[in-house]
Amino acid sequence: MVSTPPSQGSSGQYEVADPQNKVELLVVAESKQEDTELNLEFLYTRDIEFRQETIYFIIVDRFCDGEEDNNEGPNSELYDPEQKDWGRYWGGDLQGVIDKLDYLKNMGVTAVWLNPLFEQVEALFVSQAAIHGYWTKDFKRINPRLIGKDEESSLNKTQDTRNTTFDRLIDELHKRQMKLVLDIVCNHSNPDFSGKKGELYDDGVKIADFNNDVNDWYHHYGQVTNWEDEWQVQNCELSGLATFNENNPEYREYIKSAIKQWLDRGVDALRVDTVKHMPIWFWQEFNADIIKHKPDVFIMGEWIYSNPQEDLSVEFANESGMTILDFGFATAIRLALGQYAPEGFHLVQDVLNLDHRYYGATELITFVDNHDMHRFQTLNSNPELLRLAIVVIMTSRGIPCIFYGTEQYLHNDTNWDNNPYGNNDPYNRPMMEKWDTHAPLYRDIRLLSGLRRLNPSISMGSQWQKYLTPDIYCYVRRYRESCCFVAINRGESVTLDTVETELPNGEHTCILTRRKFEVQDGKMQNLQLEARDAIVLSHVGERVKGQTIVRVQLNSVETKPGEIVVVMGDCPELGNWDIAKAFPLEYINTSTWFGEIPFNESVGKLISYKYAMWREGKSPLRENLVARRWVIANEGTVKWRDKWASGRES
Repeated sequence: MVSTPPSQGSSGQYEVADPQNKVELLVVAESKQEDTELNLEFLYTRDIEFRQETIYFIIVDRFCDGEEDNNEGPNSELYDPEQKDWGRYWGGDLQGVIDKLDYLKNMGVTAVWLNPLFEQVEALFVSQAAIHGYWTKDFKRINPRLIGKDEESSLNKTQDTRNTTFDRLIDELHKRQMKLVLDIVCNHSNPDFSGKKGELYDDGVKIADFNNDVNDWYHHYGQVTNWEDEWQVQNCELSGLATFNENNPEYREYIKSAIKQWLDRGVDALRVDTVKHMPIWFWQEFNADIIKHKPDVFIMGEWIYSNPQEDLSVEFANESGMTILDFGFATAIRLALGQYAPEGFHLVQDVLNLDHRYYGATELITFVDNHDMHRFQTLNSNPELLRLAIVVIMTSRGIPCIFYGTEQYLHNDTNWDNNPYGNNDPYNRPMMEKWDTHAPLYRDIRLLSGLRRLNPSISMGSQWQKYLTPDIYCYVRRYRESCCFVAINRGESVTLDTVETELPNGEHTCILTRRKFEVQDGKMQNLQLEARDAIVLSHVGERVKGQTIVRVQLNSVETKPGEIVVVMGDCPELGNWDIAKAFPLEYINTSTWFGEIPFNESVGKLISYKYAMWREGKSPLRENLVARRWVIANEGTVKWRDKWASGRES
């Protein structure tokens, strides 16, 4: 950001502008002395609150063919019009996605994640074309099979053209208040096709070649042979893919400039492939640059088979600058409901019990299947169990992501022989067959997506187990005066004598079934759960209101019963340094506290703040540091993400 010292006789107010992002703030100087240099430490971001989103993940080639003229692409041999060869293109494109946006909107989808759209190599590799989008040839061009036949020409600079199907897709999404999540790959380009490997282009101009790597754009260490060796995982090849040399500043500049161009065209969020295969310092630099360019971008990474017991994946989630897909949670759900593991729902709760390891457990991306694993119904064809799995991710912490077609029970069991490698890629990517808006799961997702936006306890609150057996899982989501009670039964019909719900007394109606339930003293008596049943009861309290809302998240703090983390500072909203008037946060897990602070009087001003702890029967504990500082934006929502410093008693 660029700042200008005040002119002589000024009031001490400064306009700070970031022209690239059209961000303008009014900053109050620390000193009103004339001609004093402005020296402020602050961070400003407009917040996209992705925790309230429902993501829908589409493999574009397998979703909807909206424009048949582009199906053959540059190489017609890679297109199968009969849609029988799983390794070839089947015709889905961006116009097809546009055609189905109302279908998605009505289902409650608020963010559409598309597999990489970049131009791919036009050849087969092990009987497979690049229908998935992860063998990129040019990061600044779109795969011509996905857009209008005449929209891209090798004679034109594609980033100068802003009226393509891609741009219309973004416009149509934004008209519906939906977001676009673009899948990107920074780790590698393409494998060996007839002696050609890693031939990379910059908007049509060749800039690198693995087989003639004069400028050192690639690593040349061969394939990974030991997956437990971190150096090999980060430097050697994944399945023969040409692996970029992140130490080369020219490569880093190219990949960042390419992604920034797509953000400038309206992309709202990024999903980043194969993040475990590059060192964390690269991601810290990459994310810092990308967020500086677009402060409100949301970024999520794929650390495949991450789990809260794997130190490296946890470190990445905490320190890389992006969240990650929650494979640990997905695996537990698939075991409990897809494979009927004897431990059942204990496996799910075991994962949640480790949420304290993450700085942002509520921002992990949750799912039950994706393009790299068997579809849930290939594991278990019972649609009732798929429904229960979807209820779990739609009502638990994290940001739910639905794989395309799940709402229509889409799956294909070709080559399924009940072994771990029988039916994943490519058989988990069948062509979308129908768009039935009356399908039961379509309806459930619509209802639960609406509930996530209405009830902040689901998207931002804490989770409390209330009843747990291998077959039965009851829990409460809680935030301020809002709460949501969920009961799930994977087994046969059963009656529970007493279950605590934390709901207000009175009659409550299930969001999904419209059944009525009576609550007395926060409990339900003789709760009957049918076989493969799910109950969702919601109570919404008053929402936080203010000209500017600051969403505060404090991590790495250990609290005991009777202790409450508060925010204190030099402004009325934070008590003017009176600890008794500090703003209390909400407990999320054993290391995370969260809250929404409304600012009215102090908007547009520089404030100082720090954290403290109210302790029952003891003197308060204050952080042992000089106060943090922040400029409060004039309006909107911003985030503070801080770590607790060591404390000292008052």
